[in-house]
Amino acid sequence: MIFIVLIALLQYPLWLGKGSWSRVWRYSQQIEAHEKRNDYYRQRNETLRAEVRDLKQGQSAVEERARSELGMIKQDEVFYQVMQRKNPNPAAPASVITATPPKDTVMPVAPASAAPATSPAVSD
Repeated sequence: MIFIVLIALLQYPLWLGKGSWSRVWRYSQQIEAHEKRNDYYRQRNETLRAEVRDLKQGQSAVEERARSELGMIKQDEVFYQVMQRKNPNPAAPASVITATPPKDTVMPVAPASAAPATSPAVSD
C-alpha cells in the first residue's frame, strides 16, 4: 500500500503539477499561434518596407499613387473615363431595368498637365 501511495505522489507533478503534460501541451499550442502571428506581421512589415523603399528611390511608385489616389495625369496624355449610363426611364418596372444591363460610355478628356483629372460629366 505504501508503495502505491509513493508512486502516486511521484506521478502527481507529471500529470497535475506546474510542469504537467497538459500545461506543456497548452503552452506549445500558444507558442505555435504566436509564431504564426509573428510570421504574418514579419511578412507585412517587409511589404511595407519595400513600399517605403520604392517611394524613396523611384518615381514609378509616386506616379502610381498620384494616378490612383489623386487622379492626376501626365502632360500630353489622354485620359479616358468610363462611366455607366443612367437609366433613361426611371418609372420603368424593375424587371425591365434588370433585363437590359446599362451600357458603358467612354468619354475622352483633353490632355492636361500634371493636374487632377476632371470631367464635365457627373458620375453616379
